Amino acid sequence: MKTVNTDILIIGGGLTGLTLAYLLRDSKLKVKIVEARDRIGGRIHTLYSNTIPSLEMGATWLGKKHSALVQLLETLNIGIYEQEMSDKAIYEADASNAAQLIPIPPNPEPSHRIEGGSSNLINALAGHLEKQQIDLNQIVQSIHKEYTTFTVKSTTQTYQANIVISTLPPFLLKHSIDITPALPADLLGIADQTHTWMGESIKVAIAYKKPFWRTINGTGTIFSNAGPINEMYDHSNEELGLYGLKGFINGAYFTATKAQRQQVVIRQLQKYFGEPAADYLSYEETVWRKEPFTFTPYPGYIMPHQNNGHTIYRQGFLDGRFFVAGSETAAQYPGYMDGAVRSAYFIHQAIQKL
Repeated sequence: MKTVNTDILIIGGGLTGLTLAYLLRDSKLKVKIVEARDRIGGRIHTLYSNTIPSLEMGATWLGKKHSALVQLLETLNIGIYEQEMSDKAIYEADASNAAQLIPIPPNPEPSHRIEGGSSNLINALAGHLEKQQIDLNQIVQSIHKEYTTFTVKSTTQTYQANIVISTLPPFLLKHSIDITPALPADLLGIADQTHTWMGESIKVAIAYKKPFWRTINGTGTIFSNAGPINEMYDHSNEELGLYGLKGFINGAYFTATKAQRQQVVIRQLQKYFGEPAADYLSYEETVWRKEPFTFTPYPGYIMPHQNNGHTIYRQGFLDGRFFVAGSETAAQYPGYMDGAVRSAYFIHQAIQKL
């Protein structure tokens, strides 16, 4: 098994890991990222095509209040634009009542999207790194610290480092990697009760030739308590003349097949828009519960965002050289892209103090 030596090893090539490596790019430290998937980005995943709009299967929205993310985008010369919203929405209170159009008041803090798709940010960060700094398809199995050196074993390689940063969701970290010496019991207890952002989400996107929803009901915004679609929004690329809808369906549908989910989603859209909804170009989905490098089942109920941003995550472990990072650990806006960026900045500052 090959051994790779580095100063800093970052586990996870998502937004936190890539931002941290970007911040360390001009340091004299050797930085390595190991990623279990065959792609970078983690819970940011944009599907690109020349014939349909770019479809966000992961993190999508930000607000102007997300200043760390906004500043990073500005530094990388990546713009943002406001989410398409009309002044009304389709609302379905329950299955026994017909859907109705309701007015949407102006939002003083509208949601925005990243120009070129959320993965544009991921690719821009990676573009500032050397190709050899990122190893894909490396599932980390164990971390062992002896004296001042960490030995990290993945599926096919062994890494030795002075500092290790995990950017995995804390619950996944605890339940997927064997760490010796053991991390403190209080940290493991909190990690075992930390919600994994987006873990239960099912994202669906449907591409169309025309934005028929704008003329039939005057909106692509849907809120339904009946489901399976709970929320849906206009997901078009107006400049390219590519149109689509994207949203979330009830997480309970993770046990269904893709074909079954596709059928009930289109059927629900037909209920609102008629036959045009059945004439689609593409149906795409991501069931995040079935993404093993993001989610592993909880033994009991964990509330949304439970223990996200907990203070225990803002310290180093194993002689101050092992850090638990990632969106769930951020002091501000945990569970959001901004939280992922803030976590990277925090770890970067902590490393400077070592």
